[in-house]
Parts: sequence; C-alpha cells; structure tokens
Amino acid sequence: MASQDNGRNLQTVFGPVPSRRLGQSLGIDPLPGGKTCNWNCIYCQLGRTRPLTNQRRVYVPVDRILEDLRKALSGLEPTEVDWITFVASGETLLHSGMGELIRAVKELAPYPVAVITNGSLLFMPEVRRELLPADAVMPSLDAGEAKLFRKITRHHRDLGFRQHVDGLMAFRAEYTGQLWLETMLMRDINDGDRQLRDLADVVARIRPDSLHLVSPTRPPVEPWVRPVTEEGLARARAILGEAVEILQERPGVFELGEGEDPKEAVLAIIIRHPMREDLLQEALAHWKDGVVDRVLAELARDPRVQVVERFGCRFWSGSRQVYPD
Repeated sequence: MASQDNGRNLQTVFGPVPSRRLGQSLGIDPLPGGKTCNWNCIYCQLGRTRPLTNQRRVYVPVDRILEDLRKALSGLEPTEVDWITFVASGETLLHSGMGELIRAVKELAPYPVAVITNGSLLFMPEVRRELLPADAVMPSLDAGEAKLFRKITRHHRDLGFRQHVDGLMAFRAEYTGQLWLETMLMRDINDGDRQLRDLADVVARIRPDSLHLVSPTRPPVEPWVRPVTEEGLARARAILGEAVEILQERPGVFELGEGEDPKEAVLAIIIRHPMREDLLQEALAHWKDGVVDRVLAELARDPRVQVVERFGCRFWSGSRQVYPD
C-alpha cells in the first residue's frame, strides 16, 4: 500500500495509452504504490489483492499528483491526448482527494476527464459529490445477483451487491455526465442466459448512458478465467439490448516519450497495464531504432518486472502483481 511518504517517489501520471473508449488517454494513478483495492476480482490484470482494504485516505498528496500532470502535459502536443483518465492501481475512489483532483485537472488542461472505478463506494453521498464534475464515470457491474457478484469480485467484507446497485442508482439520479457501465464477460461464468437476464434487469434499473461489454485481453489473475466466445457475445447482445457496446482492444501506440529512459517509461505503463509482448516490442520500435532488444533484455533482468503467460501469450507485468500458475 502506498503511503504519503513513498508516494513522492512514484510516478502518478503515465501514457498516453490507447483506450478502447477514450482514444489516447493520459492516465493519472492516485494509488501508485502497488495494488490497493477493496475487490479481488477473478479477472483483474493487476493480480491478486493482498490485503483487501476499504480505507479512504490521501495515499499520495494532491499537489504531487498535479505536479506530475503539469510535467507530463509540458512534454506533449495537444493532439496527442484525447482524455485525461483517473485509473488507479486498484480502486480509484479510495483516494479521498478525488473531488479536489478532478476540479484541479479540469482547470489545468482543456481535455475531458474520465474516472474509471469499480463503483463500490458510490453508496457514500460524499463520494458521489466528488465525481459530479467529471465528464464520464465508468463503474463496473459484472453480475446481476449477489452470489455471482461475490464469486467474481471477492469483495471486502464491508461491501455487498445490494449496496453496490443502490450506489449506482443513486449516482445516476444525481449525475449529469456520461455514465458508462462496464461488464467483463467471461466464458461459462457470467455469459449464460440466466446470468445475462439477471444483469439486464439491474442495468434497466440503473439506466446508464451505455453498457460496455469487454472480455479479458490482458492477463486475468486466475488462469481458469477465459474470454467470452462469439456465441456468448451474440447472446449478450440479444438479451442486454440496444444500450450494449462491444469494446475490442483498440489499436494504437503506447507513448513512451522521446526524452525519457525507455525502460522506465515502459515500467510506468506495465505496472498498471500489463502489455502483450508484441505490443511492447511495437511501442519500443516507435520510440527509437535499435532499442527493442536492449530494453527487453534490461527489463528481463529487472526485479520489478515479471512475465506472465495467459491465453498462450506472454505479457510483461510488474513483479508486485501476484498471479497464480
């Protein structure tokens, strides 16, 4: 868990990275000291949550995060960024300074601001108020009933399914920006007829602007989690209706920055977004000729890095992230 002290030595802004929803997204991670979350999802690309925490506090000072953002923006052309996105190494809204951060970012930069969250804390009125200035909020909803919700999220003992749905409904009633629900569809877990009908009933009560269906493309923590089939996607489209948008991995270049050490630039991304080896090689090739083999060799020797195999592919990830074999 990151503390206020060690947060000063950790990079909180990364990218831009290609996003399935947001084009080229400049990311802000307010929890950069290792995975800090109140869920332990079976599909999480950041490995297992050890330990679960549900404590809101200032994990990294707001001024430090804004300083990192100013520095990052000074090295980018305006056309290189489409959105600024709060996306944590864990649950974004555990940082208790989110309201101040969102307002400050909107004053600093001319880009729309998105917040990616599991939505678990939206039952709290103060959390909902903090999010109101954001242009888009993207919470998770992976199941339409409590037993399956618990199986997928493996949430903190102080949280639960009814509380989660009530929080999403309350936020929808107050929020005038774009509310985009995200559902991670997994084969033989939540892609069956009954599971999808339960989900459709809850989505109808929440009334999001859109429901985004995704499937694991980065390494899920549990090796038995598999991407949904085309049959499962067709079933989801038929049951969930017109609000559904199927999101595929978006082609794009991971920006490493010409003035940066390429190995450190890669590290800033892979500790938050494990990268398939071929995409990592492509990103390095765009950075400068002749660095691919050298940087991969340096990363392979770095104790902060590990290689994880899922779906028959190699993914480069941070060594703090815990993946069972």
